[in-house]
Amino acid sequence: MAVYMYVVARDFGFAPNPFHGVCTLATCKPVVRRKAKIGDWVIGMGGAKLDAVGRCIFAMQVTGAMSFNEYWADPRFRDKRPVRNGSRVMMLGDNIYHQEYGDWRQLDSHHSRPNGSPDLHNISADTGADRVLISEKFFYFGTSAPEVPKAILEEIRYTNLRGHRVYLNYECEGLLNWLTTSQSAYLNRVVDDPFQFKQSAARYSVSDDKIFD
Repeated sequence: MAVYMYVVARDFGFAPNPFHGVCTLATCKPVVRRKAKIGDWVIGMGGAKLDAVGRCIFAMQVTGAMSFNEYWADPRFRDKRPVRNGSRVMMLGDNIYHQEYGDWRQLDSHHSRPNGSPDLHNISADTGADRVLISEKFFYFGTSAPEVPKAILEEIRYTNLRGHRVYLNYECEGLLNWLTTSQSAYLNRVVDDPFQFKQSAARYSVSDDKIFD
């Protein structure tokens, strides 16, 4: 089994989406979504943009995976469809893609254009991996992200670089033990709001690498 680690550049509560009792990664990180297997861990570390270097924003063990069409049709995840005039949690739903006659449809969402119309660049990037990761064993800390002991990060030679890093589970034994013991009280909980939760109405475009308020 493997551990996938990357720097969380934006933390709205959209990717991953930790709400409604299940943590899902349905957009962004197409390589991670394509390759991560059941039992693997995906861990998001804070970056300089969030002033959270060295802190763990979330960790999810993959307990399931499905296609976008399966995710869309599954009644368990109906509440993860976005409602842009709803609460902050509802606005940030990540169940935004399905196909009709072979064409991708994108709901009005965080990944749409500022006027709510489909963002073709985001559609292309997100659907580059037709796979949604599901976790029923996760930690989501948001703005209460704990600092990972420096010795643990040094042990795995972790640095805040672009892209993601892949480790074998035994290489991250110290990190996983720290997570599942010292943070065990927070299992399957949203401990605190995402860093950018107050911007829940914002949109993001990968083509501009820009957040539109």
